[in-house]
Amino acid sequence: MKIVIIGGTGFIGRALCATLIQGGHRVVVLTRQLGQIHHRPELPVQAVEWNARDSGPWEQVLEGADAVINLAGTPIADTRWTDLRKQLIIDSRILTTRLLVRALSRWSSKPATFISASGIGYYGATDDRQLDEGAARGEGFLADLCLGWESEALRAAEFGARVVTLRTGMVLEQDGGALPKMLLPFRFFAGGPIMPGNQWVSWIHRRDHIGLIQWALSTPTVSGPINAVAPEPVTMKTFCEVLGRVLHRPSWLPVPGFALNALLGELGTLMTTGQRVIPAKALAGGYRFQYPTLEPALQAILTDARNVRRTA
Repeated sequence: MKIVIIGGTGFIGRALCATLIQGGHRVVVLTRQLGQIHHRPELPVQAVEWNARDSGPWEQVLEGADAVINLAGTPIADTRWTDLRKQLIIDSRILTTRLLVRALSRWSSKPATFISASGIGYYGATDDRQLDEGAARGEGFLADLCLGWESEALRAAEFGARVVTLRTGMVLEQDGGALPKMLLPFRFFAGGPIMPGNQWVSWIHRRDHIGLIQWALSTPTVSGPINAVAPEPVTMKTFCEVLGRVLHRPSWLPVPGFALNALLGELGTLMTTGQRVIPAKALAGGYRFQYPTLEPALQAILTDARNVRRTA
């Protein structure tokens, strides 16, 4: 298959590119950071520059693509949500997806499959209820963002593409995402849960996230939203207890929610609230998770990290 990936230099995208190439696919990456591709000769991808704002010669790579995977978006939790930052988060998802779908619509040979990122923020802050893909949209900035993001992606269905939106939870791996930030205090024996501690963490190992993308690519009956999370969400308190156990460190120093809110403002609510999300579509469709439960996932990640350090 010829697969075009937007966001192929990011935390998920770079691992996805490597996996698809190993599977024999031809991978084309649309990127604003050509240097990151050129510095990785082990990834034989075709890299095409675009600015994610304007039409241009980059559109030619979409011709004849079997699938397009859109992972573009400014990181959600890297810094405080000022008005300017929130607008950047919105534009990098909604406007970028709109530009991409419009470009796809102009080609006579259109992709059969369009997979676009989204997030479990769609469901808003919730209680202990289990949320499958049929659950109602919640309230708040992230819920509104995900609705607009998915709405732009679903326009690709108007020209016959099968559209899949990946509502992604906390993706775990040692070289990016939230986990490295959580590891640091534990390594200094100062780890503990973000209070109140009973908020749900819906997580997924990066290998399973990529596995779900591969499953969506090869399963023509799958469309619409897919919850890209593991089958066993846990509370924040349990997450930190398991992390401490795997690291052989205590989980004893809670982080008060008011301190996060003072430091991060509205972004702090992302850490102090959560959603209990289950991957109902993936399970019903026969996807088999490599890491359905948290402790083996963390064991695998941290064992791999230790092996990398030993061989470096």
